[in-house]
Amino acid sequence: MAEREDVVLTRDVNIVTIPDGNTGTLSQGQIVTIHQALGDNYTVVTEHGHMVRIAGVDADALGKEPNQLHTLVSETDAAAVEQNCWEVMKTVYDPEIPVNIVDLGLVYQCLVTPTDDGLNHVHVIMTLTAPGCGMGPVIQSDVEKCIRALPGVASVNVEVVLDPPWSREMMSEVAQLQLGLY
Repeated sequence: MAEREDVVLTRDVNIVTIPDGNTGTLSQGQIVTIHQALGDNYTVVTEHGHMVRIAGVDADALGKEPNQLHTLVSETDAAAVEQNCWEVMKTVYDPEIPVNIVDLGLVYQCLVTPTDDGLNHVHVIMTLTAPGCGMGPVIQSDVEKCIRALPGVASVNVEVVLDPPWSREMMSEVAQLQLGLY
């Protein structure tokens, strides 16, 4: 999203404050400026200059449509579930960085194991751009929620590790170009 857009909230919305990850509410009628609209969330700046995140389920309060992902496959075998996991993780963004967590290099592994009931257990190993990142638990929760919603998934475990530590070299070339680092 290149241009900032001011909008008036059409109803109350739940928010997550950035960068500390605390929750709160913005009231109907408040004016916010959309700073970033990537993945399934919106990063907005309030009238008082606070940066907050509004979830995609509340897109209507911003006058927007929820994001639809059309790249998923319908099969539920382990390989298809893994492919879908990587696709949905590409819709998860750090609200301060306009690059998805996969291209940012935050996801180290996605392991899919079939279960006895014909479904799959998914174990994701990921990191954060910095230890103690206030948005870390929010990003971790986003990953868990988007994978849990996939067909063929029985359970999800998203493990955040800090070793090896994240570095700029872990970013894809596309991400480095997007951020002007390449």
